[in-house]
Amino acid sequence: MAKGYWIARIDIRDPERYKDYVAATKVPFEKYGAKFLARGGEITELEGKARARNVVIEFPSRQAAVDCYYSPEYQIAAKIRQEAADGELVVVDGV
Repeated sequence: MAKGYWIARIDIRDPERYKDYVAATKVPFEKYGAKFLARGGEITELEGKARARNVVIEFPSRQAAVDCYYSPEYQIAAKIRQEAADGELVVVDGV
């Protein structure tokens, strides 16, 4: 079974509130086996408009990645993130 990955591109508007989002993700990320592969850090913009924060999270499967997003625990966190930041989040299949 191929792993699933979240790819998130984020611009944080409210850094203090975003800290609440990070804290709220602890339970769902542990529950669904999330492993951070990239979390912020320096970027090099090659094509298009980059976001300030880029995150790649590995899950044991695509289904675990989707289930984590739709879990009640993550939905609480997602509402906080949407208050504090703008961005995109997609799930992609591993190879």
